[in-house]
Amino acid sequence: MAAFCRYLEPSGQVRFALYRAGEADSTQSPQVCPLAKLIDEPTEALLANSKDIFDWTIDQIESIPQPTEAQWQTAPEKFLPPVALPEKVICIGLNYLDHAIETGAEPPTEPVVFSKFNSTLIGSGEDIVLPKLSKKVDYEAELVIVIGKTARHVSEADALQFVFGYTAGHDVSARDWQKGRPGGQWLLGKTFDTFAPVGPAIVTADQFGNASDVSVKMVLGNEAGEEVVQSSTTAQLIFDIPTLVSHLSKFITLRPGDLIFTGTPPGVGDARVPPRYLQHGDQCRVEIDGLGPLTNACRDEMVE
Repeated sequence: MAAFCRYLEPSGQVRFALYRAGEADSTQSPQVCPLAKLIDEPTEALLANSKDIFDWTIDQIESIPQPTEAQWQTAPEKFLPPVALPEKVICIGLNYLDHAIETGAEPPTEPVVFSKFNSTLIGSGEDIVLPKLSKKVDYEAELVIVIGKTARHVSEADALQFVFGYTAGHDVSARDWQKGRPGGQWLLGKTFDTFAPVGPAIVTADQFGNASDVSVKMVLGNEAGEEVVQSSTTAQLIFDIPTLVSHLSKFITLRPGDLIFTGTPPGVGDARVPPRYLQHGDQCRVEIDGLGPLTNACRDEMVE
């Protein structure tokens, strides 16, 4: 079907656009085409500021005219999160077998679930703010499920019918709060402002294809160069996407636009010897097969 993104023009107008990723092996950069070039502008403005795209049928999405080459334009440096204010941001912990092994944890027998607040969400190109309260901010590349239809008590066999598409995510984690406080403070350690970059686009499920064996990487860069610090595939997921959607729907009503972070591969900074935590000036890039790169720089928090 399509890949959709949101971004802010210099004028302050929020745009809802088609997204076309650049080729990894060429100099072609990502491109966007605002839907206002293809459909009426009031509809595009509504889509840019709401979750109405999830009400569209497959036929409606497929009826969007294909842009001409002249209608594509260079993508902006900064994007907005591709979903406007999702109701829920749900995360799954220890869901890659190779990651569970590296942490020394027993592989879980049921999904480990936590959440983040909306205030954690930023788009590709925006800065991750390293809080003064933490000295151990870690990186976690993740495939993110975007729910498209209300789901409650759905079976694993039917679960994929409720998935609109996928995007890239970065579950930034303050380990000294997540594990180093009395009783552990998973919520506080996971939900500092800017701790959930997502994007740059949502790729619809049919265009993305089979999500059961796609590459997930984190590339860190600084003045010394770049390093692939995480690399695995979703074939390592302990609980696959249908299992996660079905399991969560037994506890809570999943609604259109809800985001589910599916877990992170091995190579996190806290498990390295010596540990490798995010520093001011680091560049983080999440690379997932079939999705545009999610890129965010890190900067120290400035508190007056």
